[in-house]
Amino acid sequence: MFQGSQSINMDAKGRMAIPSKYRDVLTAACSGRLVVTANPYERCLNIYPEHQWRDVAATLSALPNAKKSVRRIQRLVLGNATELEMDGNGRVLLPAILREYAGLDKKLVLVGLNEKAELWSEESWNALLEEQDDDELAEELQGLTL
Repeated sequence: MFQGSQSINMDAKGRMAIPSKYRDVLTAACSGRLVVTANPYERCLNIYPEHQWRDVAATLSALPNAKKSVRRIQRLVLGNATELEMDGNGRVLLPAILREYAGLDKKLVLVGLNEKAELWSEESWNALLEEQDDDELAEELQGLTL
């Protein structure tokens, strides 16, 4: 559903327009209802179509929360999940607490990752692209050819 990277602007009220290439698809798939939440690994936001979010929420809720790390992720992701609905102009209002968490300002980048999208500040996204990754390739990726 989500593919590619798009530069977008956020207005002073915290509204951003969903790129037109996604609006019709999202209207058909979930009546324009989305869920935005904190990404637990990086300072960006995850955006899910409502039906996709239900699966993610069920998976997170089912995790045994005896470990502090599980509770942290549940609190961050489930506790910050906010339902959004596109208005007539295809805009959504991002909650202030999530804008602050991800350091979002006027210039944003929406990055499509198939079933979800990530929303980054343009500055953070550009810094991520410039990072040198000297870590050993994860075992899951070692046989991957693109």
